[in-house]
Amino acid sequence: MPHSLSVIIPTYNYGRFLRDAIRSVFDQTVVPAEIIVVDDGSTDETPDVVASFGDTVRYIRQENSGVCATRNRGVAESSGKLVAFLDADDIWEPQKLEKQLAQFDADDRIGLVHCGMREFDSATNETIKFHVEGAETGVADNLLLWERPSMNVSGSVVMASREAFDAVGGFDPLMKVGEDWDFCYRVARKFKVGFVSEPLVNYRSHRAGAHLNLDNMERGMQIFYEKAFATDDPEILKLKRRAYANFHRVMAGSYFHEGRIDRFLSHSLKSIWMRPMGIRYFLEYPLRRANQSRGDGTGE
Repeated sequence: MPHSLSVIIPTYNYGRFLRDAIRSVFDQTVVPAEIIVVDDGSTDETPDVVASFGDTVRYIRQENSGVCATRNRGVAESSGKLVAFLDADDIWEPQKLEKQLAQFDADDRIGLVHCGMREFDSATNETIKFHVEGAETGVADNLLLWERPSMNVSGSVVMASREAFDAVGGFDPLMKVGEDWDFCYRVARKFKVGFVSEPLVNYRSHRAGAHLNLDNMERGMQIFYEKAFATDDPEILKLKRRAYANFHRVMAGSYFHEGRIDRFLSHSLKSIWMRPMGIRYFLEYPLRRANQSRGDGTGE
């Protein structure tokens, strides 16, 4: 019997990956009630790929509106009490849905279940890294603070209840990058979170990935923080300076890695201003980077 679960696959010009993504849904040990592909105005072979699956996959096409609007459209058109998102360039392991559904079945207070993932190189299919650390408690605070692993923030690891999705208003269409982080944070503030520590998602790393654009990432996360701290809740507001200090520290390291020293210095100073006790981290930065370079042989 199909479970009351809808699988939403947003796609934009990912026809070359889409067939593998859809097949990974059909390979699941639990049968979802429906599979919906929402095509965000693709100009490639996407319609033909979906058509090759016949009426087992529902196809919706819209004008290009961004991944948030695309996911929201899929949920609006779906009927399941639970929704699982699969980015068109990712692939699920066969037990992904079964193991997440088990957590929803065990606790009706859960609004979102996430899981571990395997990051792999799109060109070689070789594993880059396994990401299997996560949390079930303190997830919202951890997403604010970036201080400990809380969840792998990728749409493909997320299964959410329709109740939770509706309660937070879905994904924010104004966000181009960081939308998954924002959505998961808002759900975690209102609902219990579940976690499966196994790598049940194969996350494809390739040049087209939006997360690789640091400028877009910075803008997206700034929107996230502005929204998160637009509150009167003193328990959230007391984390503000610490959260911003950590955000600027992460951005500083990312820009340093790209060789953009001006942005590295800018974010370093902002981080220190927000939390002066963090100055030691930056004073030790050259030594730490040198040790990392010797360890991985990259010289970066």
